Amino acid sequence: MTHNTTLFTCSLEVASAFEQKKPIVALESTVITHGLPQPQNLQLAQNMERTILAAGAVPATIAVLDGKIQVGLNPQQLERLASTQDAIKVSLRDFANCMTQGKPGGTTVAGTMFAARLAGIRVFATGGIGGVHKEARLDISTDLQALSNIPVMVVCAGAKSILDLPATLEYLETMGVPVVGYGTDTFPEFFSRGKDLPVSIRLDTPEEVVEFARRHWELGMQSGVLVCQPIAEQDAIPADEISATLEQVSNEVRKLQAEHAMKGQEVTPYELKRVNELSGGRSLRANLALLLNNARLAAELAIAENN
Repeated sequence: MTHNTTLFTCSLEVASAFEQKKPIVALESTVITHGLPQPQNLQLAQNMERTILAAGAVPATIAVLDGKIQVGLNPQQLERLASTQDAIKVSLRDFANCMTQGKPGGTTVAGTMFAARLAGIRVFATGGIGGVHKEARLDISTDLQALSNIPVMVVCAGAKSILDLPATLEYLETMGVPVVGYGTDTFPEFFSRGKDLPVSIRLDTPEEVVEFARRHWELGMQSGVLVCQPIAEQDAIPADEISATLEQVSNEVRKLQAEHAMKGQEVTPYELKRVNELSGGRSLRANLALLLNNARLAAELAIAENN
């Protein structure tokens, strides 16, 4: 594997980790460019990298900068990305556009999976994956398609709870994506721990998850392995407390879409921002906590996968 090409380049730290065969964890960057306000976005990015380093792995935050896919960001690049006002949200279809324009880009779950696979990284930590939207059933995140054909372990707290979660799980089943409950029998619901929707298998240690993923891929399967870890009990917002807020925001989106005032990639950032406003900042605190929790688990998986 060549880790520096005309299309993508690795930071010195990530290139050194490849050479020394150290465990590496990929991190997305839309949470920095589109998911969180300043200065929380930069603080979160730095904290996630520190969490992975403290656990014994090497973080590789992925973004598009200066016409290239950048695998691993130095502190200056991270600050630049966090302060930019015109970053493109980069999913699979958007790489060429972003690179051609020379604009900075924050990679989504799908975009980060693609870049991680390109670089040879097997483990990726995020908050929650995209999925099937409640407001328009044909509004389906590219994350689901990427999970169906990019063999990477994706650590998340389930799908974002603003989505149609049963439909999202049905889609994953149809596409043959295993949904692993890490220490849980039920699908986590992002802000909430989840209580009703089943996962396809429960596994309780990093070693079990890595063994499962290896067997899955040895059989010739090409899908990702979705590793779903519930938000910690003390950080969770019970589903019955957040459900009215989620319904209100969904109704707002339906109204905006009917007026042709919102479409496509604008929906999720708007919904997350409004949920945070209506919850008095509680959802943002939960989001930050689950992201760090997932970074820790991803580092443990990368270390187990490296052995």
